[in-house]
Amino acid sequence: MDRREIAALLAYIGRLDPRTTRTDQGEARDQLAQWHELLSDVPMATPHGWDARIAARQHIRVSPYQILPSDIARPWESYRRDRLHRHTDPTPSADPDDQAAWTAELAGTRRAVAIGTAQPTQYRQIASRPIDPGVKARLREVGSCIPPEARSALAPFRLARAAREAAIARGEPDALSVRCDWCQAPVGELCRRRRIAPDGFARGNAPRATPHHCRRDLAAQQAQQSAMT
Repeated sequence: MDRREIAALLAYIGRLDPRTTRTDQGEARDQLAQWHELLSDVPMATPHGWDARIAARQHIRVSPYQILPSDIARPWESYRRDRLHRHTDPTPSADPDDQAAWTAELAGTRRAVAIGTAQPTQYRQIASRPIDPGVKARLREVGSCIPPEARSALAPFRLARAAREAAIARGEPDALSVRCDWCQAPVGELCRRRRIAPDGFARGNAPRATPHHCRRDLAAQQAQQSAMT
């Protein structure tokens, strides 16, 4: 805020709380200089929810103490912090090889969000937006959001999942849809390789790439019962 805005804010506060009004010209000048020094980087209002007069009115309404510049600056810092926490940097339009332009655009976007002249940018995944009908149709067509080529490339690194998908492709029931009675693995989790020491305690609990036979048999029984019903 510039000095004229500070003066307007002090006049507004004086109407709500006469204790802040300075009748002496020298005291009023000193008060104006003090508030301007402390609030020069705080805007009077922004297009997206901030208004220093609302912050002042809220303090006067709920607090019995005379308002200070910090009672305006503190809500402003909370406002800035909340907006930056909700902001995710969009990809700059500048050339990535031009480091100076790339950094300057990122900093400018953050600054605009922080001072309230631009709205925070959120990830599409966490924003409440409907799914494109074309995407839904494509997923129904291919059956998965992972292309077959990518799935084949990932198979050597996801042995357990690859074995599960291969079993389902062969028409076998999904063993991970039931709980394993041998290793007590819950639904959806891999079976565990339990090695028992002579004292009776388990010495190993590594995941297995394939489910236990009893788990596959139980999944087959449940699938058969479901088909009969």
